Amino acid sequence: MDAIQVMLTRKSVKKYKDTPVPRELIDQIIEAGLHAPSGLNKQAPIILAVTDKATRDQLSALNAGDDPFFRKDPFYGAPVVLVVLADKSASTYVYDGSLVMENMLLAAHALGLGACWIHRAKETFSKPEGKAILEKLGIQGDYEGIGNCIVGYADMEPEKKPRKANRVYYID
Repeated sequence: MDAIQVMLTRKSVKKYKDTPVPRELIDQIIEAGLHAPSGLNKQAPIILAVTDKATRDQLSALNAGDDPFFRKDPFYGAPVVLVVLADKSASTYVYDGSLVMENMLLAAHALGLGACWIHRAKETFSKPEGKAILEKLGIQGDYEGIGNCIVGYADMEPEKKPRKANRVYYID
């Protein structure tokens, strides 16, 4: 798919099939994320690729917290969660992590998968349970959760919403 076409047709998917996503596709999405630009090329973001159902469900529960809107599953049944965290010592860590997220969202769409950015990674990895996951993986440093990129095979047709008008101002 042409890059511009990928950008213009990507939509957030909020319902997924149970079908597992092949590791090769997950690796391609991650590779796209790792090639995102970063301030001073510090490459501060890291990615947790979660396909283990128990860990995925734990992250879902931590993400939902006490929010009644997300009591069911804030990951909408997606079988893959790619968590982006970034080293806070980089002054551009939030922007760098956001670029990783966008690259992964676009890559997933280009590969025929559904994806959606789910917030609250910051809150999830501020909790003792979230920190324990990082510790278990041997991740040290001052990392902040930037976002959760949920991925899977869509079980819905995302709605194409119109773009708002008057958002571009030319200075010639």
